[in-house]
Amino acid sequence: MKILVYPHDLGIGGSQINAIELAGAVHRLGHETIVFGRPGPLVEKIRGLGLEFVAAPEMGRRPSGTVTRALAGLVERRRIDILHGYEWPPSLECYLAARRLPGVAAVSTVMSMAVAPFIPKHVPLTVGTHQIAEVESGVGRSGVTVLEPPVDVEANRPGLELAQGELRRRWGIADGGYVVAVVSRLARELKLEGILTAMDAVASLPAGMRVCLLIAGDGPAHAEVSMRAAQVNLRTGRQTVVLAGELADPRAAYDLADVCLGMGGSALRALAFGKPLVVQGEAGFWELLTPSSLETFLWQGWYGVGSGQAGGASALRQILFEILPAEPRRAELGAFGRRVVEHRYSLEHAADVQLDTYAAALKTASSGRTAYLREAEAAAQFLRYKRRRLQARLTGRDTADDFNARPVAAGPPVHSFSTGGAA
Repeated sequence: MKILVYPHDLGIGGSQINAIELAGAVHRLGHETIVFGRPGPLVEKIRGLGLEFVAAPEMGRRPSGTVTRALAGLVERRRIDILHGYEWPPSLECYLAARRLPGVAAVSTVMSMAVAPFIPKHVPLTVGTHQIAEVESGVGRSGVTVLEPPVDVEANRPGLELAQGELRRRWGIADGGYVVAVVSRLARELKLEGILTAMDAVASLPAGMRVCLLIAGDGPAHAEVSMRAAQVNLRTGRQTVVLAGELADPRAAYDLADVCLGMGGSALRALAFGKPLVVQGEAGFWELLTPSSLETFLWQGWYGVGSGQAGGASALRQILFEILPAEPRRAELGAFGRRVVEHRYSLEHAADVQLDTYAAALKTASSGRTAYLREAEAAAQFLRYKRRRLQARLTGRDTADDFNARPVAAGPPVHSFSTGGAA
């Protein structure tokens, strides 16, 4: 097969890293794979995996007619079989490019915490959690697949030489203390609350513990994060919080840590490095991954919603206060997390699942009346979405990442789920 993979962004972030690593795994299985998108820091990673990169034109409003035409032209010139969009704008642009080209299928992957309702329901859809899959199947989507965010367990593992010493020296991270690491985009939706809470929690730990919070990442909320970090460091009289910015290779931050905080793909990469993980969520949610909490995360994803933001800092403080000095417990939980990733999240397994999805999409590409009805339904949903966004902007309630702002996991609980012998 000839496949074009189109991540929503090529800045450092979980969904796009997953897209690129999975494209590399599919390429290694003998399929011609192209990555398409606006140039960004991850282009170096794309080329490092031996993948061809094709730059997208300037986009403007989404979905972009300019991008759709560029995709269609590329399909015709290169005889591409599959257009694979990640998140809703690339998914729609891939669908619009493929819809009038015979023998070409568009597929969608959404790793956000909710799916845009205007992705046409007949487009093959892959999501990252069983909970989201159940919700989407319940609203009439056909062809929903669960593909838990894959991790390259060879490229992300303990024992690699990743210039950890250079990272310590550059940012003045002292030997002898504890390092709590967060590798995250500094986004206002999903991420900001937890990052600010983590600073307060670490600042409240006894000074004698010498805990440093290392934050690797950048994004729209940089100013708020930087201001809080400066306040915490002034209050504690030392470099309690280190803002390392966006690292081209953030693996050293994971490896340097004694404990990692995170959600989604970042949480899984922390586990691949054999680190104890405290899963970050919203509304005060923090939970240590243990054998007893694993089932929850396999169902709803590596994220959660608590009972209120106010108690978040004290909850995280208590977890860190107990786990950081307990080296045998940290080693035990780190080994457990590594086993979970190896068993359920390997890149090789994900590539096999992805190829099955591609093959099925080529066989069942919709046409005729069913497709037109689904398109009309999706168009109506998209118009409603645009009206809501306009109203939100006018009232000052707009969000940059609106489907992460309304996560499925924040909804009512659903039925129990079996881990299937995950570890």
